[in-house]
Amino acid sequence: MLRIVAGLLFLAHGTQKLLGFPMMAGGGAGPALFTLFWFAGAIELVVGLMLVLGLATRPAALIASGEMAFAYWMAHGPRSPFPVLNGSDAAVLFCFVFLYLAAAGAGPWSIDAARRSA
Repeated sequence: MLRIVAGLLFLAHGTQKLLGFPMMAGGGAGPALFTLFWFAGAIELVVGLMLVLGLATRPAALIASGEMAFAYWMAHGPRSPFPVLNGSDAAVLFCFVFLYLAAAGAGPWSIDAARRSA
């Protein structure tokens, strides 16, 4: 359940960045192609879907964890080292949830588990 919910939330961040859904305050166009913000959205969209499905969960979760660590240090950390002050609560939580999933694996409700049993 943790993998599915975290994957859905991560996927929602990707759809917001790349597809404009749900629309951010102020609206506007998506990020320019091949910028850091675009790559972040692409990772969130693809990896989020992989996590929801439980497909290649360990490498997908490791990539997601790395992206969230990168987001903390690049976007949030320079403002303040404290997550509650720099707005990085979600990034920190995602980072460690995904790190756990990279270690623990997908669980029984996943494509990974179905492929192992076949």
